[in-house]
Amino acid sequence: MWSIGELSKRVGVKVPTIRYYEETGLIEPPERSSGNQRRYGRQAMERLAFIRHARDLGLGIDAIRSLIELSGHPEKPCEAADSIAREHLIEVRERIARLQRLEHELQRIVDSCDSGAV
Repeated sequence: MWSIGELSKRVGVKVPTIRYYEETGLIEPPERSSGNQRRYGRQAMERLAFIRHARDLGLGIDAIRSLIELSGHPEKPCEAADSIAREHLIEVRERIARLQRLEHELQRIVDSCDSGAV
């Protein structure tokens, strides 16, 4: 069992973020010690690590919530998870296209500055 600070360090998520995830129901409220200190177990750490990874991949809270709900029902068809992944893939491809346009524009600026004058 870990305190909120220990959990924060282990997973790399700030304490206020952990509290937010508790308040919004993404992670279960932790057990409390006799001194009313939050105490987290392995399951909370794994859930928090999943949330952090999903956020790093750019998934929104609603998509993460849906994936967590789906994980509790492995017998269900994967259509909902597939839909979330497809939607996010479209967003990622759009972001890549915008970044490529930015890259080309920046390269054009760099290439046009050969003479050393603005």
